[in-house]
Amino acid sequence: MHDPRYALLRVPATRTRWLALSLLLAIALPALVTRPAYAVSSERLTPIVRAVQGCSSAVVNIQGQKSVSQTPDGKPTAPRQVNGMGTGVVIDSRGYILTNHHVVDGVRRINVTLDGGRSYVARIVAKDKETDLAIIRIRTPKPLSVVKIGSSHDLLVGETVIAMGNAYGYEHTVTRGIISALHRNVQVNDTQKYLDLIQTDASINPGNSGGPLLNIEGEMIGVNVAVRAGAQGIGFAIPVNKALDVAARLLDIGQLENHWHGMTALSIDGPKGPVTVARVDRESPAQLGGLKRGDLLQRIGSTPIHRVMDVERALLGLRTGERVPVIVRRNDELVELDIAIAARTGKRARTQRTSQVASSLRETTWDTLGLRLEKAPKSLFRSSKVPYEGGMRVLSVRPKSSADKQGLRTGDVLVKMHRWSTASDKDIRFIIDHADSLARAGSVKFYILRGKETYYGHLAIAASSSTKRR
Repeated sequence: MHDPRYALLRVPATRTRWLALSLLLAIALPALVTRPAYAVSSERLTPIVRAVQGCSSAVVNIQGQKSVSQTPDGKPTAPRQVNGMGTGVVIDSRGYILTNHHVVDGVRRINVTLDGGRSYVARIVAKDKETDLAIIRIRTPKPLSVVKIGSSHDLLVGETVIAMGNAYGYEHTVTRGIISALHRNVQVNDTQKYLDLIQTDASINPGNSGGPLLNIEGEMIGVNVAVRAGAQGIGFAIPVNKALDVAARLLDIGQLENHWHGMTALSIDGPKGPVTVARVDRESPAQLGGLKRGDLLQRIGSTPIHRVMDVERALLGLRTGERVPVIVRRNDELVELDIAIAARTGKRARTQRTSQVASSLRETTWDTLGLRLEKAPKSLFRSSKVPYEGGMRVLSVRPKSSADKQGLRTGDVLVKMHRWSTASDKDIRFIIDHADSLARAGSVKFYILRGKETYYGHLAIAASSSTKRR
């Protein structure tokens, strides 16, 4: 007998089959299309794995074809076409990439491949053959991951390091080793010489050039550049502090965009220390905006300032006359200012060129003497009644350098080296120009003024060695 209570629950047989099939698919499809998730134990997630995972997206592979007319040791040969390869690291999310000069020099079409496989054609922004560094740029629809930057001031011989790069065309190859030595001077050929390199036994092969050397925390502490010819486990990297000083010069908005800000920034205590305004040009945007010598830069626009390169990064792409907020620390207080970017013309261009020459001298002095110097005021010598007419005040001493071992410290005034006085930048430049002959001498006698007392010591300048670049 038909029971009306169950009439609404009856379903035709065909609909029953369809409902059953739908239920089955709802259960089974996710299992078919979803990749199973596997738990990774903490033991497998070692510091090296974490370091690589944190850096991979900021490392790019570089390829291109160029004409070569010399051997790796600099000897001329018949021109031939070769497929070049190298590596780069993203230093700005807008697509600015740091690499080696020799990776991109002479390449007609620079192809850059990101970690995810996307490829772009890059253009050269700026390059410097002497330091073998270059900056290229790609334009991407979305901001890129930026490499985590460490410091090369506090490196330890024996500490673990990781090299990453496009070794022999094998993208994102990872190798591990230790720091074998610091402050190596390396002669590649008659025209190429590197100063103050990191030596490592992490495998560095052709294609690794321009890639990062990482510490165990995943921070870039060097840019891989060379290996010893005929040897195993002897590779070299440019210290990251030096590389970023050069990058700041290559990103200079005066050269790239014909703009002018009028301040010279300096990081005295290393790249993670405060960035100080060391000089403000007269009638410059920086002076008109209220910046003063000694201000500690905290932020420009939306960019935090941790190193000198950040100053140029923050101002890249701004239009002439555009104002940008600047936050500085002055007398332990935060001060909010702003500057208006100006066009670089006439006297401004000459002033900026002077600043660039001074910046180059600072870098070379740091590499060769292990010192950052500035001209000491004349009043110091008049008040001290010492038999010197001038000198160069020590702003910073490179750790573990000969100057450091000799006991030089911040505040000392260098008054003489060898038989030459050191009263000006011109005097220091003269000494730097004779660095090779002084290095062969083994050590050079120097004199410093500390308070009212004069002290002396012997400064060693390291000799160079022969290598083959990769």
